Amino acid sequence: MIKRIFTAFAAAAALFASPASADIIVDNIQGITIGEDGKLQRFVALWIDDDGRIKQVLDHGDKLPVTDFRYDGKGQYVIPGLIDSHLHVMGIGFGALTLDLSDTGSLEEAQAKIAEYAAANPASRWIIGRGWNQEKWGLGRFPTAAELDAVVSDRPVWLERVDGHAGWANSRAMEIAGVSASSQAPAGGRIERVGGSRQPSGIFVDNASELVQRVVPAPRPEDRDLALSKAQEILLSMGVTAVADMGTSIEDWQSFRRAGDGGWLQLRIMSYASGVEAMELIGGPGPSQWLYDDKLRINGVKLYLDGALGSRGAWLKAPYADEAGNTGLPLKTGAQLRNLMSRAALDKFQLAIHAIGDAANAEVLSAVSELSGTYDGDRRWRIEHAQVVDPADLAKFADHGIIASMQPVHQTSDRTMAEARLDPPRLEGAYAWRTIQSTGAPLAFGSDAPVESPDPFAGIAAAISRTGPDGQPFGGWRPQEAVSREQALAGFTSSGAFAGFAEGRFGRLVAGERADFVLIDRDPMLASPESIRETKVLSTWVGGKEVFAAD
Repeated sequence: MIKRIFTAFAAAAALFASPASADIIVDNIQGITIGEDGKLQRFVALWIDDDGRIKQVLDHGDKLPVTDFRYDGKGQYVIPGLIDSHLHVMGIGFGALTLDLSDTGSLEEAQAKIAEYAAANPASRWIIGRGWNQEKWGLGRFPTAAELDAVVSDRPVWLERVDGHAGWANSRAMEIAGVSASSQAPAGGRIERVGGSRQPSGIFVDNASELVQRVVPAPRPEDRDLALSKAQEILLSMGVTAVADMGTSIEDWQSFRRAGDGGWLQLRIMSYASGVEAMELIGGPGPSQWLYDDKLRINGVKLYLDGALGSRGAWLKAPYADEAGNTGLPLKTGAQLRNLMSRAALDKFQLAIHAIGDAANAEVLSAVSELSGTYDGDRRWRIEHAQVVDPADLAKFADHGIIASMQPVHQTSDRTMAEARLDPPRLEGAYAWRTIQSTGAPLAFGSDAPVESPDPFAGIAAAISRTGPDGQPFGGWRPQEAVSREQALAGFTSSGAFAGFAEGRFGRLVAGERADFVLIDRDPMLASPESIRETKVLSTWVGGKEVFAAD
């Protein structure tokens, strides 16, 4: 089945890669885009040249040009191709091809799914997957190796938490990895222990995950290509035409290049290397040129400063409200962070720094302030997530034009956990989209998929309502931080392009830009948040070519 999916996708990609023979008019549409001033603009047709660029955006009363080809939009709504400013391309692909626990609602349900997967894959040497969430399960603690052993004991099992900041191993996996009661956690990591002993419980947080991850078999090149193919299939079906890939390895980059060379790279990928070493291997002396008709570029580097709120690895200024004495896990010292930032900035790589806790955000804001005097020019410093910020630090995002790269769906899925982890004063700076934007700082939106679903319409709905899929809480959680519909759409289109140095290439549907757009079945500027979540993508176009059709 998997081979058939890949073969069909590659064949279709080869067809899409063939050059268009003439201009095309896409008309009978209700077009929506964001103007340069951030205001909503509407149009009725697009004139696309044979290079896949927009030649003209037509309004009511404009005369339609005569072209060889015409696409009848049948009155459907057209928006720019959506841009996810923070996700993990290969994670999406591998998540779809391996064990996915993100839909489990209890430990027992997860155990049953793990056992079923193991039985269905008897030849797999390891059981690998991700997506578990003890908070969603209402467990009140981390799961244990013993609870994995109860369903799979004959083979090693390694399962990443939904946020990717903790791993769950069974006893066989720990035995192969040589992890025992005498094992020490590395800096920036934590080994959870069985109560009253030094025996590892099976949970490894942040950098400690590498103790087990290092013995997990690495994917083969053909596995990576298959994962990329699957990720493209998923994203294009959701109307996502461009992404910022946060944490690209050299192996990932080679897969992207094979897809580009083979003519089946349809997604636009703004790549951020997984650390400085990968940055040097991929980019060499600096960011690459745009490749494959603006489909691929290495922009910069992704650095981690702390962990995640769910595993209590986010670095806080004061201890967690629900765990006295724990302020999280800083993954680097201030000096280490500045040294890595300087190394990247020296060769003009863009910095994208993961910071979730208020202490981590304060440290990054301070580092950018110090380095901006040395590394001038258009740097577009980025903080990824910026979930919990000291209210006193919020205005500092605007001081150096720091881009807040945030994920609206994190607020809706983390709400009750955030209330448990943080006291009310700290919640004042949590998921503060409107406040950050009101300071004049750029705001870009994404999903962090596969941590969350890559569905951009769920993100737009959350951004304008501060409510979850169930419509709760009534009126929105801290609704003063909701953004307008125009700002939400911009966050997933034009602002996403700006955040990745792609403005003028794609993101706005204006003359001269790539013709990346999506036909959908409703108007997101008028529909309720509940209705926006139900938006159906009818077709997706990249560079003037249809790359996905719902039928």
